[in-house]
Amino acid sequence: MKKITMADVAEQAGVSKSTVSQYLNGRFDYMGKTTRTKIEQAVKDLNYRPNMVARSLKQKTTTTIGVIVANILHVYSTQVIRAIEDLCNEKEFHLIICNADDQPKKEKKYIEMLKAKQVDGIIAFPTGDNIALYKQLLDEGYPIVFMDRIVKELKVDTILLDNEKAAHIAVEELMHKDFEHLAVVSPPLLQQVTPRVERAEAVAKKVEEQGGNIQKLSMISGEINEISKKLHELFQHDDKPDAIFAMNDLTLHEVLSFVKKENMKIPEDVAVISVDDVSFANFYTPPLTTISQPAFEMGRKAAEILFSLILEPDKQHQSEIIRFTPTLNRRESC
Repeated sequence: MKKITMADVAEQAGVSKSTVSQYLNGRFDYMGKTTRTKIEQAVKDLNYRPNMVARSLKQKTTTTIGVIVANILHVYSTQVIRAIEDLCNEKEFHLIICNADDQPKKEKKYIEMLKAKQVDGIIAFPTGDNIALYKQLLDEGYPIVFMDRIVKELKVDTILLDNEKAAHIAVEELMHKDFEHLAVVSPPLLQQVTPRVERAEAVAKKVEEQGGNIQKLSMISGEINEISKKLHELFQHDDKPDAIFAMNDLTLHEVLSFVKKENMKIPEDVAVISVDDVSFANFYTPPLTTISQPAFEMGRKAAEILFSLILEPDKQHQSEIIRFTPTLNRRESC
């Protein structure tokens, strides 16, 4: 079969190739409705498919961005991706999603793949171990925005939660009640994973300075599959915790599984509060008190900054760290 070209569409519609090109690129400002209808019908009748590779080479854009998430299983990551995708749809951009599993080697592979595909920009949850590669991209003028983690060595726009505020909310919700022993449950406290470190440090400082009735603080950190065992060991002591702060949604799942396995009641035997407002928080028994991140707003902000860098490359821009305020969802678990 003969390959249908733009010239064929122009001939069928009775217009010039440049007019068809303007139509395909969404430039309708000076195009009459009749002309648009003719071209639309010609495209449909001829089953014309633009050569996207040729268009990207000519326009020096692939109208595609990449997102590298640390762990796509997190509620926060999913919501951020959805917000980015919504804005991409508005801008008529495509989105490539990569899940790095917090592994530097996977992150490096995805950075190189996205660059090879000539995506117009990247939003990343950085592992902190590919600084040289990101620096090379920045030196080349490549648009990059970071989510959730600060890489001090790089001047990159970064979107994240006010983690100190989130930790303070958790402690304040517990310290004026009867709870005396607070356990903080976290994935590995790696220095490059900003939220974990900031939340852990803020809890410790808050308890030390204004702990109210809280007399003891225990810290459990480890891989998700280790959490249950570590909780079991902690709860063997006579001075067992009567309140738990789960750092995120995945640790919350482990805490709830442990509590159920041990036939404990919330909040009678142990109170629970966590960051990330999981979908089942409202109808869990009892409903769970959570601290939510405005993930959709954060994802959209990251995408807006990236599109500004992509679409206005000559505009003066000073990178900044932007923090969003967490919100307490007070329910019945503490």
